[in-house]
Amino acid sequence: MSELKIGIVGCGGRMGRMLVTEITKTNGAAICGGTEPEGSPLVGKDVGALAGVETLNINVTTDPRELFEKCHAVIDFTSPAATVEHAALAAEYGKIHVIGTTGLSNEEQAEITKYGKEATIVQGANMSLGVNLLAQLTKKVAAILNDDFDIEVLEMHHRHKVDAPSGTALLLGKAAAEGRGVDHDTVADRGRDGITGERKKGDIGYAVLRGGNVVGDHTVMFAAENEIVEITHKAGDRAIFARGAVRAAIWASDKPHGNYDMMDVLGLGD
Repeated sequence: MSELKIGIVGCGGRMGRMLVTEITKTNGAAICGGTEPEGSPLVGKDVGALAGVETLNINVTTDPRELFEKCHAVIDFTSPAATVEHAALAAEYGKIHVIGTTGLSNEEQAEITKYGKEATIVQGANMSLGVNLLAQLTKKVAAILNDDFDIEVLEMHHRHKVDAPSGTALLLGKAAAEGRGVDHDTVADRGRDGITGERKKGDIGYAVLRGGNVVGDHTVMFAAENEIVEITHKAGDRAIFARGAVRAAIWASDKPHGNYDMMDVLGLGD
C-alpha cells in the first residue's frame, strides 16, 4: 500500500495527541480517524486541532468498530478491558492492532493472544528503542551474573499513572528472569511492607515511585557483596513512545496475522 491509514482509539488523551502529531510527520502514514468514549467533550472536535497540528477535517467519533473497518491499522494506548474489545475488532476485520496498553491480567492477555490468529497484533509494554535495548541488555547481564547478584527493578512515573509496577518494569523483570532461566512469577517480589524477613536469594524485586510529571525512569540493579551494576533508561518525552508505535504499525503492514512484539519490530530478538 502507498500510504498506511492509521486510526487511534483514545485520540484525545496525552498519548493519543502525541500519536496524531507523529503520524502527520511520518512519510507513508496518514491519520484515518480517532475515537473517544461516549459522553466525552472531545467528540466532534477535529483530531488534528486537538493535537495542535493543522486541521485535518477528521472529527473525533465514538465507534471503534467504524475505525477498525476503515483503517489499515489502529494504535491503542487505552485500558485493559477496552483493548481486549479492540483486539476482537482487529480479528473480525483482519487489521493491524498496535497495543501499548499496560496492566493487562493474564486472562486479558490470553484473549489478545488468541485474536492474533486473525489479526496482526504488535504489542509492547514500552515502545521505545532504548527501553527494548535495555531489556536485551538486562537479559544478557542476568544470564552472566549468578544469583549472588540480587536483581532489583526500580521505576518512577508521573502521579497520574494507575498501574504498578509499570509494564516496562515488568518487561525488564521478565527479561532478567528469562536470562536466568527461571519463572518470573515464581521469583517476583512486587511489594514489601512491614516485617518482611530477609530477602530471598534469587528473587527479582520491584520498587515503585510516583510523583510529578516524570515520563518514565527505569533502572535494573544487580547488587552483590561490595559491588553494584546498574542499567538505566530515562524517558524525557512521550514522543519516543509515539514514534515507536507508528514504526510498529508501518513494520506490520506487510506481516501475516500473528502476535509480535517490539523486539520483532526493532530486530532485537535472539
